[in-house]
Parts: sequence; C-alpha cells; structure tokens
Amino acid sequence: MTAAPRSAVQVVGALTALVGWMPVVAPSSSVDVVPVLTSVPFAAAPGRPVSHTVTLSGTGTGLVPAIKVTFTTTVGLDGVAATTSRGACPVVTALTVVCELGDLTFPGDGATVTVTGTVRPGAAPGTLVQNLVTVTPLAPDADPGNDAVSNAYLVPGASTAATHPASPPARTPAPRPASRLPLVAAALGLAALAAAALLLWRRRRRS
Repeated sequence: MTAAPRSAVQVVGALTALVGWMPVVAPSSSVDVVPVLTSVPFAAAPGRPVSHTVTLSGTGTGLVPAIKVTFTTTVGLDGVAATTSRGACPVVTALTVVCELGDLTFPGDGATVTVTGTVRPGAAPGTLVQNLVTVTPLAPDADPGNDAVSNAYLVPGASTAATHPASPPARTPAPRPASRLPLVAAALGLAALAAAALLLWRRRRRS
C-alpha cells in the first residue's frame, strides 16, 4: 500500500513543530564583552620575536552574535601567524589580523586569539609601536566603550641615561708679575752709597 503524499501544509507544520523544540538563544545586550591584550615580551626590539594574545571574556548572561576581533600594529610583523580557539582568521598580514569567532554565549564561552611574528627590523629608534585590538559584534554589547584595548612603546635606541655635563677645563693661573721689592731695595742701596760718597767728598774739601 503506497503512502499518500504529504501536502505542503503538513510539511510546513512538521517543520514548525521541529523548530519549536530547538532551543534558540536570542542576542542579548546585557552581556559586556571585554578584551585583554598581553604582549610577550613587551617592548620587543626590531628583529625580535613577539607573541600577542587576545583573551575575550564577558560579564552577564546571553549570546553575543558574530564577534569579530581585529588586531593592528604600527610596525609590521615578519612571518606573522594567527590562531584562534573559535572560528577562523581570514585576514593575516604584517600589519592587520582579522579573526571571525562567530556567536559566543556567556558566561560559559570565551575565546583566545594569538598573533605571533618578528618585529620588522629597520624601525628607527624612537618609532612608536602601537598594538590595538578591537572587538566588533554584530549587535552592540552592553558597553561598547571597552571593546578596544591597546599597548604601546617606543623602539629603543641610544642610551637615554642621564649624562653628566662635561667639567670645565682647568684654568691655568696667570703668572704673577715679578715683585718690585728687589728693584726698590737696589735703588735705595745705590742712593745710600751716593749719599755716603757725597758726604765723604765734602769732608775732604773742608779738611
């Protein structure tokens, strides 16, 4: 005996009943997604490897749909690679990494994104290295104001230790003028001799 074909109404009714039994979590604006950025080692010099880890957590209860994490840096990473505990990272370049994590339900879910590479050599001392992470869900979370986090440092260069001012050159004392006392004494001696000679001459004339 051949079963009678189901009508479209019966099929729609069956699908509706099936969907009705499936749990559906609606997007919730009561969840606050908070990213934390950890860079190891912090302030890595050009030519040195570095690892940036983004950890997502959430406060509140509910679903945050289609979360996207974007990592950017102002000095490129050579050999950059990205991994994520949820979803995939379709964009991985020296300056930008984008990972699409999908829906996250809190408080149970969380996610971690790790970006690794070598700080590109050649950055001049004093160059600003800024690493920025932004979290963009499809629907805004409870506090969009804390959906970004960053850290920054200056490329190290010549020593910035305080240098002592150079000591002034030693001053050579000016030569003292020759003392005039010997000349004065000699002049007085000659005058005394002349006076004595004159006195002696006068006495001889009187005698």
